[in-house]
Amino acid sequence: MAFIEAKDGTNLHVKDMGQGRPVVLIHGWPLTGDMFEYQVLALLESGFRVITYDRRGFGQSGHPSAGYDYDTFADDLAAVLEGLDLNDVSLVGFSMGGGEIARYLSRHGASRVGKAVLVASVAGYLLKDDTNPDGVDASVFEDMKSQIRADRFAFLQSFAKQFYGVGLVSRPVSQGVLDWSFVLGVMASPKATIDCVDAFSRTDFRPDFASFTVPTLVIHGTSDDTVPIELTGRAAAGAISGARLIEYDGEPHGLFATVPDRLNADLIEFLR
Repeated sequence: MAFIEAKDGTNLHVKDMGQGRPVVLIHGWPLTGDMFEYQVLALLESGFRVITYDRRGFGQSGHPSAGYDYDTFADDLAAVLEGLDLNDVSLVGFSMGGGEIARYLSRHGASRVGKAVLVASVAGYLLKDDTNPDGVDASVFEDMKSQIRADRFAFLQSFAKQFYGVGLVSRPVSQGVLDWSFVLGVMASPKATIDCVDAFSRTDFRPDFASFTVPTLVIHGTSDDTVPIELTGRAAAGAISGARLIEYDGEPHGLFATVPDRLNADLIEFLR
């Protein structure tokens, strides 16, 4: 099944591979489900059924003009789980994808879900306001949108370097990984790319934490300049009952490519 139809008719491009207990990997901004290349291989070789899909507006999914909010994203995830009739599924959300898990659980419950993993996730609250005085100033996100409008391609190239901590970590990613990330990013709708900045920066997921009633693992790099750990990973681990937090000291945002072997090992240990 290459496509699943969302509630509003948008087609979601899905890849469904392998046999065994199902794992759904939910990608980050501004990439596609293919960002999980290292994780898909490791999970398949460990006997899991692995499902990835492209968020609406990204990759090979439909590019509608609206619907770039977390209630809709959560309903899209529900359409995937229901379309494939997945039960006892493990949900793994990277960055923006962690928000889908949080909002899915609060909107749809955990009847289909066995475990949850938040990797460098936005689940928490990023925006600085009266309830979140240590958050990120709104001007940072407005500047991102301005750069995308002016030259989305230049923005994607510069953003990738921060994303992977180029020049900051001891194991820098290759130029090939940077080029690959650029290719995945330019597949997105410009409107989706811009609208999702508001979605991940302005959505307060703190009320959703009470809906995490399944075993939950939180993984986050301590040097993540894209999604600061205090506002998200540590906040989530502190608020979700029984959650386990693994901090990757000195690691940036793009853990799936900077330390894939470590991430894969931690994922597989937890999912088993």
